[in-house]
Amino acid sequence: MAETAWPCGEGWEAILRPPETLEALAHESQLKFELRFYAGILRRYPDYVDVLRLMSQLLTQIGRYAEALEVDLRLVRLRPQDAVAHYNLACTYARLHKTDAAIRALSRAIELGYRDYRYIKQDRDLDSIRDDPRYRELMRQLESGNV
Repeated sequence: MAETAWPCGEGWEAILRPPETLEALAHESQLKFELRFYAGILRRYPDYVDVLRLMSQLLTQIGRYAEALEVDLRLVRLRPQDAVAHYNLACTYARLHKTDAAIRALSRAIELGYRDYRYIKQDRDLDSIRDDPRYRELMRQLESGNV
C-alpha cells in the first residue's frame, strides 16, 4: 500500500490551500507563501530535515502548534540525538500545555547537550511549565553544572 503524502490532514488543509485568484496571491503574506512552498517540498521529500526545521518555526510563528508538533516529532524521529530538535519539541509541547511531555523533551535536550541556560530562562515558549517543580529542578541542575 502506498504511503499517504505528508503533510496532510485536517489542520494542514488551510495551510496548503492556494489562493483562488491572482489578486489573492498578490496579497498573500510571505509567511503563508513560504508555508505552502515548504509543504510542497515535504510532500516530495518528507524527511528533508532543513525544511522540517523551517516549517516548525513558521508554524509556531502563526500559532499552529498542533501541526508544529507533527513536524517536531518527525524531526526527533529522524534526528534522535539532536539536542535542538528535542528542545524545540519541548517548546511545542509547552505551547500545547502538555507539561509532562514538555518536561521529558526538555530533560532529553539537556541530556543531549543543550546548555543555553539564559535562553531557556527567557524563552516564552516554556512559560506554561515554569512553575512545575521538575522544570525548576532541571534549571537548578543546569545552572550548577550538574547535568
